Amino acid sequence: MTPTPAPHPAPLPTARPRLLVIDDEPHIGLLLRPYFEAIGYDVSLARTLAEARTALAAAAPAPAPIGVILDLHLPDGSGLDLLRDLRAEPRTRHLPVIVLTAEGEQVILDQAERLGAALLTKPFSPKKLVAQVAAMLGNKAVGGGGGRGVGDGAVISARGTGPGFRPVTPP
Repeated sequence: MTPTPAPHPAPLPTARPRLLVIDDEPHIGLLLRPYFEAIGYDVSLARTLAEARTALAAAAPAPAPIGVILDLHLPDGSGLDLLRDLRAEPRTRHLPVIVLTAEGEQVILDQAERLGAALLTKPFSPKKLVAQVAAMLGNKAVGGGGGRGVGDGAVISARGTGPGFRPVTPP
């Protein structure tokens, strides 16, 4: 009688790279999530600096984020302060950050750029943001394939889904 070989264990699913979206307007993260999931990212959302710091601590089981999308105006402080802290910490010094903000003060935007963040102002095109994240993280899969993909032509406003919000499709 020949012994039956033990079955090979099923491979563990590989964790998808994780992006952290930090914005106090919940609709921004909820609207962005499907765009990034469609190109292979998991998305974590934080509405405050405290939530962002917890997410960045990357306690198991969640992997540390490989990139951050950061609003500058948060209810418990400035996203610029968080960006300074990220750059001061050796573990996060080179973490890619895109500042996504309605901030119009050039001095503040210049500070974010000096700290190594890319900038995108609200209202914004999800397609442009996805392309910027892909370029920042070296994802070559975005934008290929032709046809209309997730986010083509839409514009997301900083105002949310209230009376002044509507996705706009160019003619």
